[in-house]
Amino acid sequence: MKICVVGIDVGLTTAKAAAFDDAGNEICTFAAPNPRVAVSRERQEIDMEALWEVVSGVLRQLNAHLSAAGWSVAAVGATGHGNGLYLADDDLRPVRAAIASTDSRAGRIVASLDSDEVEQCRRLTGSIPWTGQLGVLLRWLHEHEPESLERAAWAFSCKDWLTASLTGAPSADLSDASGCGLVNLSSRVYEPAVFDMLGLPASLWRLLPEPRPSDEVVGAVTARAAEITGLPEGIPVVAGCMDCVASPIGAGSSDPGDVTVIVGTWAINAVVVPATSEPPDVTINALLPDPDYMLAMEVAPTSAASVEWAAQLLGARSAAPVTPRELLDAAGEVPALADGILFLPFVHGAPEHLGASGTLLGCKGSHGFPHVARAVAEGITQYHRVQLEKVLRCGASVSERPWTLAGGGAKNPRWAQMFADVVGRPMRRQLDTELGARGVAQLAARAIGVDPDRWRSEHDHRLVVHPGADRSAYEQQGKTFDRVLRAMSGVWEAAA
Repeated sequence: MKICVVGIDVGLTTAKAAAFDDAGNEICTFAAPNPRVAVSRERQEIDMEALWEVVSGVLRQLNAHLSAAGWSVAAVGATGHGNGLYLADDDLRPVRAAIASTDSRAGRIVASLDSDEVEQCRRLTGSIPWTGQLGVLLRWLHEHEPESLERAAWAFSCKDWLTASLTGAPSADLSDASGCGLVNLSSRVYEPAVFDMLGLPASLWRLLPEPRPSDEVVGAVTARAAEITGLPEGIPVVAGCMDCVASPIGAGSSDPGDVTVIVGTWAINAVVVPATSEPPDVTINALLPDPDYMLAMEVAPTSAASVEWAAQLLGARSAAPVTPRELLDAAGEVPALADGILFLPFVHGAPEHLGASGTLLGCKGSHGFPHVARAVAEGITQYHRVQLEKVLRCGASVSERPWTLAGGGAKNPRWAQMFADVVGRPMRRQLDTELGARGVAQLAARAIGVDPDRWRSEHDHRLVVHPGADRSAYEQQGKTFDRVLRAMSGVWEAAA
C-alpha cells in the first residue's frame, strides 16, 4: 500500500477532504456544500451535527477512492474558518447551533468596549475585538443565552469541533486561539485581560481547551469516527490550524516577509512577521507553526462572499441562475472603472466598519448587468488594497518577491490582472486547488516524520501578473474609493 495524508478544510461555504502523497502532490479531493443558514439579517448559524455529516460524507468518498487506488491514510489534520463559536457539552455533543464568523449580532457589544482596554489587549494579543470573534460571541451568549453557557463544557473553533469529532477529545491550537484574540503572544497562554475587557466572568475560561502547537498530535481516530468517515482507526490527528494560516503554508508563502492575498468567502491579506516583536497594529495576528513567526492580517467577509451575493441577487428571477463565474465573465465586457459605479463590499459587514452594509454608488439608467458585475469585482479588489495598505503602514517588513494571490482572484485571469493593477504589485497566481487542505496535511505529514522540505515546490514565474495599462485609472479610482469609504461611516450609522 502507498502512504498518504489527509487534510480537511471546512470554510463557510464548502467542506473539502483532500489526500496528498509524501511529497505534497494532491491525489484527489472531494467536496460538498456546508449547512450555513442566515437566521436573520444579522445572524448566521451552522447546524454542527449536519456539518459533521457533510464532512463525514466527503471523507467516506475520499477513503473509498483511496482504497480502490491502493493508498493507505497515515495521518489526518483539519483546518477551518477562524473565529465564530462552536459550543459542545461534556460528551462533545452540540449545545446549540454554531455561530458563523460572518454573524454580526454582537455589534452593540463591540461598540461599547473601552478603547483604552481594547488597545491594551491588542498590544498583548495582537488582535482587536469584532462581531464574529469567539470571545465577543461568548459575551453575547452570557447576556442573552446564559443557559447555553451553563450547559457547555467546551468553546471550539470550527476545526477544533471537527478534531474533537475525530478523536473524541477536546483540543485547540495556537493559531486559532491567537487568531481569536485570546492568547498572549509572548507567553503563548490565554490572556486574562481579554475577559476583563469583554466583561466575562473568569469562570468561563473553563470552556477553552489548552492551545497546542499546530503540528502536535492531539489524539487518534476513534472506532466510531472510523466507522462514520472510513478513515483508519487509530491513525494520528494533529491539532491543525485556522484556514488563513493553512493556506499560506499550502501555497508555499510562509517565509519572512511573504505576502498572501486570499480571495475566499473572507478577504485575507497577510504578511509573515517575527513573533518576537510588538504585534503590528492590524485586526488579527495569528501564530504560525514555526514558533519564530506569525501572520499579521487584515481580514473581512468582503471578498468572494460579495460575488456570490451579487450573482444570486442578479439571477434570482431568471430561468437559469447566474453563477459567480458568469458574473466575473460579464465584468470583462465593459472597460475598467465600470462607467463610474463604485461598490463597497460590506454585505456581511466588516470588523473595522461597524454597521457597514453593501453599497452601490453612481448607478445610472444606462448601466446594465456587466457594469454592476465589474463594479462588484473592482470594489472587492479595492478593499483588498485598503487592507493591504494598512498591513504595510503598520511597519511589517515585506519581501521583494511577488505577492501570492490565491482563491477566486487567482483562478480568473481577468481578476488577477485587476488585482495587479489595483494593488500596484506583481501578483503570483497560485492555482493549486486545495491550499488550506494542503497546508494542514503538511502539518500532519510532519507529525509522522515526513521531511517538510519535500513539500516545497518551485514557483512558476509564468504565473506572475504585472500591473498593466489600467494601473493609472485604478490609482485614481482608489483615491475616490477611500474618500467614499470615509464619508459613508456616518451614513451607515444613520441607516442602522
